[in-house]
Amino acid sequence: MELISNAGIFALASLFMGVVPLAVGATYAIWPSDARLELMRPLSLATIFAAVSGTAVGFLNTLRFVAQNQPIAFNGPFAIGLAESLMTLFFDFGCLAAAWLLVAVGLWRRSP
Repeated sequence: MELISNAGIFALASLFMGVVPLAVGATYAIWPSDARLELMRPLSLATIFAAVSGTAVGFLNTLRFVAQNQPIAFNGPFAIGLAESLMTLFFDFGCLAAAWLLVAVGLWRRSP
């Protein structure tokens, strides 16, 4: 939870973008329809782009921190910055995996 409390607005927005396809996947698993299935592709792409851009911004902020603090060393704040950067990628791709598993359940329920 400490990682989330240190994250900025952009990191939080890109982090929680993964919840959107997860919610649509859960809705599709319960009430399968073509419209919900069609939403999954663009929402998945948006989540992938949000995860990559959130991770890139985290790396940029970490490198900025390193550049401002001399001498350059691998220390605790640097490691925390890297962990925060990778958290967005981990969370969003985990949500995408769960969302597509829910879509598979919905497809299984729709099959005759």
